[in-house]
Amino acid sequence: MDTDTATPPVRGGLVYRDAVAEDVPVLVPLIESAYRGDASRAGWTTEADILGGQRTDPEGVLAVVTTPGSRMLLVERDGETVACCQLEHRGDAAYFGMFAVRPGLQGAGLGREIIAEAERRAVADWGVREMHMTVITVREELIAWYERRGYRRTGKLSPFPYGDERFGIPQRDDLAFELLVKDLAPPLG
Repeated sequence: MDTDTATPPVRGGLVYRDAVAEDVPVLVPLIESAYRGDASRAGWTTEADILGGQRTDPEGVLAVVTTPGSRMLLVERDGETVACCQLEHRGDAAYFGMFAVRPGLQGAGLGREIIAEAERRAVADWGVREMHMTVITVREELIAWYERRGYRRTGKLSPFPYGDERFGIPQRDDLAFELLVKDLAPPLG
């Protein structure tokens, strides 16, 4: 089902729509500002102490926007882009990533609303039963926030791509990703 309509859905004063290629120049700096550099320190999701360099680039965001089975959910308030997140259909699950809320707006419940909408859309559009994400294991505060939203740690780790600056420049040598999972639908049967 295509959720990008002529009149995007409004929930809680926020307008949600699927991003298009023309949105990439707005999305890249939004994502960067939520994770890297001094601007990210205005919010609580910063990775500035563990990673330098870039979080993403225009090619990476464009790939999310244009790849079949993938979308970048763009969130606007009063005509201004305030947040975004990646959703990717992976069989019975959806992958949630590139979640960014403008740093000055973090901590006021906006993220909670957006993740709930992303989960709702993943179920409605793809019929998935789970949402998956990966989080850097040293991000304990962020993992705790996701746990309060119903995500559980799996203990399944994947290595951080050291040496690939497209993912940032590590400031420490103990980085890894952990898979977090949330059940979105009641069990079958």
